[in-house]
Amino acid sequence: MFIAFEGIDGCGKSTLLQYIAERLRAAGRDPLCVREPGSTPLGERVRDALLDPATGELTAWTEVCLFTACRAEMVSTQIRPALDMGRDVLLDRYFYSTLAYQSYGAGADLEATRQLQLEAVGGLLPDLVLLPDLTVKTADGRRSGGDDRMEAKGPEFLQRVRLGFLDLAAGDADRWCVLDGDAPPADVAAAGWDAVSAKI
Repeated sequence: MFIAFEGIDGCGKSTLLQYIAERLRAAGRDPLCVREPGSTPLGERVRDALLDPATGELTAWTEVCLFTACRAEMVSTQIRPALDMGRDVLLDRYFYSTLAYQSYGAGADLEATRQLQLEAVGGLLPDLVLLPDLTVKTADGRRSGGDDRMEAKGPEFLQRVRLGFLDLAAGDADRWCVLDGDAPPADVAAAGWDAVSAKI
């Protein structure tokens, strides 16, 4: 199983990933949990730069290229080897985040960005994408600490990102499962596990 977790910051995707990982381990499986950008030396360095407000403004296409480089490295060195070994992979963000943030949010050409992502990952698509969805206002209230570069772009930007995720989900309904992120955490976790169980 290759499962991606998507959504705006504060939606609960990382918490859901950890819950699913625990359930898989309890079932005797050995999931690899990774995040984007990150989980490789290159990814962690670029993550720091991309999220640091001190980096300043970057063009949407510059961000696309940086995220994509990290993604190509992680798919090659982490995700594909794990899948080849028969392990489950749980990924906190995949290329759908680049489509949502840099294309829907920041205006990078959607189809050009999509094609670049598919080339970079060799066409590797997840079996399931879990999207806890909730309003930007609610997500903002859940986040702790200061805003990173992406969060600091403001609520209008994040609303475009949220709607982008929903559009991506609607266009690939067999792969995506949209969850009610406003529901109690236990209900979100249960719904997410039901979706995973159905795929298994």
